[in-house]
Amino acid sequence: MASPVPVVSEASVAAQATDKTTAPYGSWKSPITADLVSGSEKRLEGFAVDTHNHLVWLDRAVLVREAEEPGDEPTDVTPIGFSVRSTAQEYGGGAFNLAGNIVVFSNLEDQRLYKQFLSSQDSTLVSLTPNYGGPIVRYADGVFDSRLNRYVCVREDHRGNSAHPTTEIVSIDLRGESIQEPKVLVSGNDFYAFPRMDRKGERLAWIEWSHPNMHWDKAELWVGYISETGDVYKRVCVAGAAPSLIESPTEPKWSLKGELFFITDRNRGFWNIYKWIEERCEVRTVYSLDAEFTQTTTINSASDQNYRHHLIVLAFVSVIPLLRSSMVTDNTLDQNMWLLDSAHIALEEVKGSSVGGPTDEAHGILNLNIQYWTSRGWAFVDVNYGGSTGYGREYRERLLGSWGIVDINDCCCCAKFLVDDGTVDGERLCITGCSAGGYTTLASLAFRETFKAGASLFGIADLKSLRDGMHKFESHYISNLVGTEEALFERSPINFVDKFSCPIILFQGLEDKVVHPEQAHKIYTALKKKGLPVALVEYDGEPHGFRKAENIKSTLEQQMVFFARTVGHFTVADEIIPIQIDNFD
Repeated sequence: MASPVPVVSEASVAAQATDKTTAPYGSWKSPITADLVSGSEKRLEGFAVDTHNHLVWLDRAVLVREAEEPGDEPTDVTPIGFSVRSTAQEYGGGAFNLAGNIVVFSNLEDQRLYKQFLSSQDSTLVSLTPNYGGPIVRYADGVFDSRLNRYVCVREDHRGNSAHPTTEIVSIDLRGESIQEPKVLVSGNDFYAFPRMDRKGERLAWIEWSHPNMHWDKAELWVGYISETGDVYKRVCVAGAAPSLIESPTEPKWSLKGELFFITDRNRGFWNIYKWIEERCEVRTVYSLDAEFTQTTTINSASDQNYRHHLIVLAFVSVIPLLRSSMVTDNTLDQNMWLLDSAHIALEEVKGSSVGGPTDEAHGILNLNIQYWTSRGWAFVDVNYGGSTGYGREYRERLLGSWGIVDINDCCCCAKFLVDDGTVDGERLCITGCSAGGYTTLASLAFRETFKAGASLFGIADLKSLRDGMHKFESHYISNLVGTEEALFERSPINFVDKFSCPIILFQGLEDKVVHPEQAHKIYTALKKKGLPVALVEYDGEPHGFRKAENIKSTLEQQMVFFARTVGHFTVADEIIPIQIDNFD
């Protein structure tokens, strides 16, 4: 679930190329097309290096290996008919790992684990886990244990109770002699994550937590000692067990020397780097700062009054597109670099949302989705409202019990500030967001009068319905953020359709298991009956978050056209066939 994005627009003069053309803000021509944006949504993740030092990564559920020779195209590694994706905890992640020339991955359709030799010309895969007749047993976040020739990962088992599956850390034999039931190494708690084996295969670190907490609320870091037979024969809680100290350790990593490093927020609520001193059974601070360290090596520094991200050289580096001065006329991607004239890039508004819910954060990165708007003359602000990650526990916990209050107030206050500052036109304020951001969008439109139009992408309209149908991972999440039954009702936009007073467009995937499609259809029907301009776009086969390039493109284009027609009262420069808007001439 992602954070909301208020979009604001007004009219003035645009200077394009060497010719100056008078045109309203929002209607400018731009080389950043929806095709380019949808093509840039490549979801590159899980980078690894094979035996020959070739980079391997995951791109749209397919493993890709970099070219053998400079100038050649990268090669798809995953055989046709297979998709590398885990659906553990519904959101997935950690779908593959690579050691040398061997990759183990989770296949989307059946959720079984498969072993593949990257150096072999034979594309035959070796099944590692049993066939249970469907994707009812899921695996994620695995690591190799070279000592015992096995794969250690998190297993989510739906065979007993699909609504409340069992989560465990298990091991899978890699010898391939026969398919065996995975061996359970760690079990008994509600959730497990980050199983990490040391280099010698003698110690396993992991994170675990229990309901009603999310892992960023309260968690524990454990280390288990591995016997010759591969069992965990002794356990030590490294962090998170002290009753007087509420913390959420995460991301354990073993150094080549066998030292355990991890991140936790025991320093005044900020996620800092710590080291476990095994012989003394104590934890030592490696680096302390009123800022947060994450696996993307960015810091949200509280000492910086602008709360900007700062890159530090401690761990990993994010891969971002590079800008060139020349223009690509066919708007294609060239070796993962977008070649755009810097004049089309809005440097002051380079912000983008991620997809993690009401407690996620907007990052200061180049986001072509946002540049699509700004390069056409729309002002764009991405709000890290109270509750967002990246600013410490105290800021994050502002949202506890107050979702639908704090987020709405912060977004509306941000928009009002821009209006009062003279930056934007208060009569053309629009708001858009996906999932949790879609909820804040709908709630802002129902309970405030700040915005003049909105777009909800698989947004939440009914909090009680969401809570009652929520999967195990988030089954207590909504209650923590909202509270009582009365609050669930009072903060659900679906219960107050009479309060909506402006145009709204809704986008919904019909295979969404997080926000069920009936929520979008219900609010669409109510708004249509009320006589408000409204449109509903439904996509077959799309889950929670759109993955098909054509749907990403359509969503972006139709949002812009909807806002331009209903609020901007101008014609966009792009050749886009607008969809039908009910109750709008």
